[in-house]
Amino acid sequence: MRILLTGGCGFIGSAVVRHLIRHTWHSVLNIDYMTYAASDATVAEVAHNSRYRHVRVDIVDNATLRSLFVDFQPDAVMHLAAESHVDRSIDGPGAFVQTNVVGTYSLLDAALAYWNGLAAPRQAAFRFHHISTDEVFGHLDPSDSPFTETTPYDPRSPYSASKAASDHLVRAWHHTYGLPTFITNTTNNYGIWHFPEKLIPLVTINAIEGKELPVYGTGENVRDWLFVEDHAEALVRAVEHGKPGETYAIGARQPRTNLQVVKSICALLDTLRPDPAGSRERLIRFVADRPGHDFRYEIDPSYAEQALGWTARHDFEAGLRKTIQWYLDNRAWWEEIRVRRYTGQRLGTKA
Repeated sequence: MRILLTGGCGFIGSAVVRHLIRHTWHSVLNIDYMTYAASDATVAEVAHNSRYRHVRVDIVDNATLRSLFVDFQPDAVMHLAAESHVDRSIDGPGAFVQTNVVGTYSLLDAALAYWNGLAAPRQAAFRFHHISTDEVFGHLDPSDSPFTETTPYDPRSPYSASKAASDHLVRAWHHTYGLPTFITNTTNNYGIWHFPEKLIPLVTINAIEGKELPVYGTGENVRDWLFVEDHAEALVRAVEHGKPGETYAIGARQPRTNLQVVKSICALLDTLRPDPAGSRERLIRFVADRPGHDFRYEIDPSYAEQALGWTARHDFEAGLRKTIQWYLDNRAWWEEIRVRRYTGQRLGTKA
């Protein structure tokens, strides 16, 4: 299979690229514009593989996308390119609308033009796989059942609203034009090569450096966690077996409060790299909550597990240990980011 993949130098996208080259015979054209959170290092191990190619193109550039479709002749699209940080969407929502909404439209338009020119057997086999988030479903109260594929949309942040809009566009292109699209929605991912603005890498790096560990509000907000390599495996299973018009809710049944996550990071670091000053829990500081902070996200992945023949391999503790050890072993990567791109400052305070 020839897969045109967007956002393949980002956190989740690079995990998918590495999985495809390591574990399948599929070929990959990685379209990544290399915005602030992208890194060539994430795909360095596959960069010279004959089945892999990267082109630096903005997905809003429809003309170039159309030419890449004709040149590469993909059998499937995996669309992962997105602005994804809720706090940044509060500070600057325009970039999220441009990339997540306009960019998705541009990619759909180019894909449809290409698909319309295929012979019938290739049209039937073609897939457009849109990778999305559980945040489009809004928030859950403590007594609510987890999200499923049929949960109504109720986005609450500029980020989740932009992803909801892109989901609706993908479904519209299937129902209106017949383009064989499907969607996967997932929980919070964590793991290696994660840009250090998100909770787990930010807290891990701060704890390694002995800095304060900021926790929003009281720390009781709940997120459902999925190790990124497990997610990558699920996404590849989906592009190989997903059916047009379907939705697959992908998760690992690993909900934790934010405070539990931070305390788990402290405990693991205290074991892996003891601090002479004592337990790193002493560094926890409660800070003003995020504006409009959703209380809880959680997914029931039962349907996706059955339909895709997949279940997550890592529980949270095992995945977190791998993640923290990786950040201990790869200081040069995140230290360069801290110096040049993101110093660890608070984002999302403009509301």
